[in-house]
Amino acid sequence: MVGNPQNGIAGFRLTEHTWVTELGNWIDAISPDGRRAGALLFDPKVIGLPEVRDRVVHAVMTDQRLVLGGLTGLIPVADVVAAGDQVWLLTGQAVSPTVAELLAAGPIEPGGATAVLVETAQTLGALHAAGVTHGSLHPGTVVITAEGAALLSERGLSDAIRGRVSPRERDAAGWASLARGLAASFAQSAPRAANLFERAAVAAGTLGLAAARDLLVNERSVLPRGLITRDWLAQAARSRSAFAQAPAYPQAPVLPRDEGDIVTLLHPPGRSAGPLQFGPGIASGPGIASAGTQERRPETTAERIWRTGREEGVTTRRRGTRQGRAARARRRRTVASAAVFAVIMAGAVLAWLRIGNTPDLAVMSIDVVAPKKTQGCDSVVLVTATVVTNGAPGVIRFEWRKNLDKEIVTGKLPTTSDKTSYTLPLRWELSGKSNVKATATLRILEPGPERTDKATFTYKC
Repeated sequence: MVGNPQNGIAGFRLTEHTWVTELGNWIDAISPDGRRAGALLFDPKVIGLPEVRDRVVHAVMTDQRLVLGGLTGLIPVADVVAAGDQVWLLTGQAVSPTVAELLAAGPIEPGGATAVLVETAQTLGALHAAGVTHGSLHPGTVVITAEGAALLSERGLSDAIRGRVSPRERDAAGWASLARGLAASFAQSAPRAANLFERAAVAAGTLGLAAARDLLVNERSVLPRGLITRDWLAQAARSRSAFAQAPAYPQAPVLPRDEGDIVTLLHPPGRSAGPLQFGPGIASGPGIASAGTQERRPETTAERIWRTGREEGVTTRRRGTRQGRAARARRRRTVASAAVFAVIMAGAVLAWLRIGNTPDLAVMSIDVVAPKKTQGCDSVVLVTATVVTNGAPGVIRFEWRKNLDKEIVTGKLPTTSDKTSYTLPLRWELSGKSNVKATATLRILEPGPERTDKATFTYKC
């Protein structure tokens, strides 16, 4: 399928420009309404892992909520669809060229490079203020538009496939690495600008991204002509884009060839994350009230389009029959229309999320750390654990165990929706003459599945 411009997915036409990332194959595409767009075909070995698909969908829906809330700087996602065993992510914006592509062609002009850093720092700051992180910032995930703006792609997707929640420090480190890479490209031609970028990279790790951004803005006089400008970026993006020349095929929506059943994975409002149930207008599932307690509400245009396509998708037809061909044609028209109404669906998703259908609390990782130095006589040792969650509110039940006695320290930790990282300390008093290895073990009992980590230190007296 990749590389043949006659192919498509859900009304999106695929071009011959494709590149491989850790997630799968990215392909430049044309949306159903003729705009520049992108399509990501996930690597089946990645998307097929347990719970990865659900985490990817959750990350995308979070992005849609943030964009509708006014956050700029992200590549907008139109839909995530499944076609047989394939899973595709479709964007409403071109996803090339990236900074990596521009750097491969030569140095990026310092004023344009500064614009990239300032805009990405602002976007990361807005994400952090919203309680989420990017998780995989590097030159390949920074897209330059035809207007020279810097947009971030793949927000949260790397974390989703790994089942982790990246701390803000990871984003700051990625931004600092980006700054150093850009500086290296023009270090010989503009050494003062390269030095400014190096200082900004250091500031990002010590003082934060806002301080690093301010440093670039306040000391822009060292740049050639003293300007932070998108002009060079816009020109470079247009010359490098797969869309630089008008495509030979029509810009109007073109239906793809028979693709089998195509189902959106972005569930409409009022539906559970499990199998959809269409009946009296009431959805059931986690977080949804019983049918007896809900009132019927009018079906929105977006929901009607989604439902029609879903119902046709689960209807069994014999391939090759006139009835089957008609059903597939209706389904393709439905999916194309759904892409056009992506903004409407995203708005409904936002309303749905705001009324309380939030994910259950989940612990993504724990890391227990003990002092590396040997502890002397009658010591009080502090063992600490860092617990990373998915950002949902709830309560974590835990217990600490010590290998030198039978004491079990239990506790509860309340979590909030604006925080993903928590610290659990254990104060361990040791006394008497001995030379032993002391091990502290933390067990997360709830929410499941149970997680365990431990750390060891030496007590010598």
